[in-house]
Amino acid sequence: MSNLAYHTDPLGAGGATAEEIAQLNALRPIPRISIHAFCETESVAKPIERAAEDRRMSKAHVRVAMGGLDGALAYYATSPTPNLIILESRAEPKDLLQSLERLAEVCDPSTKVVIVGHYNDVWLYRELLRFGISEYIVAPVSLADIIGNISQIFVNPESEPLGKTIAFVGAKGGVGSSTIAHNVAWTMSTTFSSEVVVADLDLPFGTANMNFDQDPAQGIAEAVFSPERIDEVYLDRLLAQCAEHLSLLAAPSTLDRVYDFDPDAFAQIIDTAQRSAPLLVLDVPHVWNGWTRNTLVEADEVIITATPELANLRNTKNLVDTLRKLRPNDKQPHLIINQAGVPKRPEISPSDFTEPLGLTPLAIIPFEPQFFGNAANNGRMLAEMDAQHAVVRSITEIAHVITGRTEIKARAKPGLTGILEKLRAKKK
Repeated sequence: MSNLAYHTDPLGAGGATAEEIAQLNALRPIPRISIHAFCETESVAKPIERAAEDRRMSKAHVRVAMGGLDGALAYYATSPTPNLIILESRAEPKDLLQSLERLAEVCDPSTKVVIVGHYNDVWLYRELLRFGISEYIVAPVSLADIIGNISQIFVNPESEPLGKTIAFVGAKGGVGSSTIAHNVAWTMSTTFSSEVVVADLDLPFGTANMNFDQDPAQGIAEAVFSPERIDEVYLDRLLAQCAEHLSLLAAPSTLDRVYDFDPDAFAQIIDTAQRSAPLLVLDVPHVWNGWTRNTLVEADEVIITATPELANLRNTKNLVDTLRKLRPNDKQPHLIINQAGVPKRPEISPSDFTEPLGLTPLAIIPFEPQFFGNAANNGRMLAEMDAQHAVVRSITEIAHVITGRTEIKARAKPGLTGILEKLRAKKK
């Protein structure tokens, strides 16, 4: 058992607050460990159950049961102990210490033990420290308490912080998600002088190599088909340098093989890339299978790009609702409405599009085929073509919001007005 670290937090169980989300986002994922919790009250059992469903705990195997210490003693009389036991006890300090002596008789020496108690007592803290308990938490506890304390025990405090993963996905094919992802990545690298890695996860049809005017001999395919070789040195050899602070993990964009992957096929690549750069942009293709689902669930930020049409609204609603269920302790997905104002195309207004989603769009980007087309055909970023263009300003705002440098601004009405004015000018 490791040294005890005393901790008290008055936050109770319930929905994750903005403060809790910020605390959780600062934590590294919990490694593949087994955790058993024996509780006496629902107010402690529920946050532990919620913690087990959090994406940062996806590798851990968690079992929650009622019964407290007596339940633990009965269970471990015939079963081996896990990596971590979380034990709630409402017993008075002296009775608690006597009970722990019985637990020590059935507990493997390598097992860590966290006690959730109901007494904020200095003498108890000192005795538990002497006894070798790993952590003592005073109830009530929150989801952030549980995951934070597990992280303190099992995650190396000297580990480098992980980079932030930002996943871009289109609500439908052809909505421009990849183009926006690449331009936002380029903007973050140039505006903030921060190292950014773009991973093109659309192996058969990816466009990042063309958009960045690159033709690397190797890329993400070499990594995903040789997982045993993946480390930071190997990954660095696969990266193509696109700008001073921007690197690309390119897709082969060929059909010489099929690209069927296991749900966790990209997990190791993403983990390794996170240790290589503070910002990792994931260009996720518009498909729904095990690995795309896991990639979106595990990302720190998710940006959905959609055009203002009915099928896009349906798909966006499905994505938003699903991700809210799968990521209960994270920020909601962001929304970008792209290609707004296509001449003669019936469209859903921004307010009608966003109302059923409950989201404020990060940006409403007008239909500018010549501007986007010229950039794509020349392998240039939008800002390289015209740094003062209104779309470039929108891209810069998106980069600021998803890196936490500013908040989303309500702009739906002015944006729509600008589009209508452009359409009137074209008709004249």
